[in-house]
Amino acid sequence: MSPFFNAKTGATLYVKPIATVQPETLNPKPVIPAKILSRKEEITADFITHAERHITELMTGVAKKRYAAKDFGNLLFIHPRHLTNTLRITINTSVCDYMEGRILAEAQKLLQKTTLSIADIGQHFAYDEPTNFIKFFKSMTGVTPLQYRKSL
Repeated sequence: MSPFFNAKTGATLYVKPIATVQPETLNPKPVIPAKILSRKEEITADFITHAERHITELMTGVAKKRYAAKDFGNLLFIHPRHLTNTLRITINTSVCDYMEGRILAEAQKLLQKTTLSIADIGQHFAYDEPTNFIKFFKSMTGVTPLQYRKSL
């Protein structure tokens, strides 16, 4: 009796091989599914979403302090070092550099479009002391916020 014979139905199953695989054609490296490869991009997208929300919260006064890598890591349920390493790979920047760049861009918009004082703009981004905001702005642009506003 054939091993492919079903005694209950009386049917015989015929099996035809689809292809013959030679051992030398097998790839010794495992194939990683695309979903795993895109995890870094997923982390980056989630970080940017949280960062943009946090910038909005800072500007509207909802948030009273700036998030650090640890805070974003907690939001994303990953280690801050893993978050920073992932961002360096995907967008070539760190958590701190990204946030500083976004804060600078928003501060420049406020300096251009509003008549808010430098101290008020600094407070929008959780700088309690205007001097700290001025130091930050000057370190990023090379000019003080007042010089920047006058140059417009």
